[in-house]
Amino acid sequence: MARVPSAVVAATGLVGGYGVARWTGKRQLGGVVLAVAGAAAAQQWRTRAGGRAAGALTAAYVAAFAGSHPLAKKVGAWPSVLGVAGAVAVASWTVADRKAA
Repeated sequence: MARVPSAVVAATGLVGGYGVARWTGKRQLGGVVLAVAGAAAAQQWRTRAGGRAAGALTAAYVAAFAGSHPLAKKVGAWPSVLGVAGAVAVASWTVADRKAA
């Protein structure tokens, strides 16, 4: 079975969480998507790069979520979400996925 890169899982969690919240009007449902994808990515990070890297990448994931809110006031919601998702994906690939490839 092919492995899905953790970078894809993390970026999908950020983009998907926002999209679900926006399209359903239920922020809690978007939060569930965000949390489930974050937990899945964290498990992959721990397996592929170790506990310290997983902790740092999890902190980056949470910071990206939090940081997307004030950034959205400056650049708009979708550009903000896509930007932070891209940043987390690059960090995830650099720290965990590149070694596994």
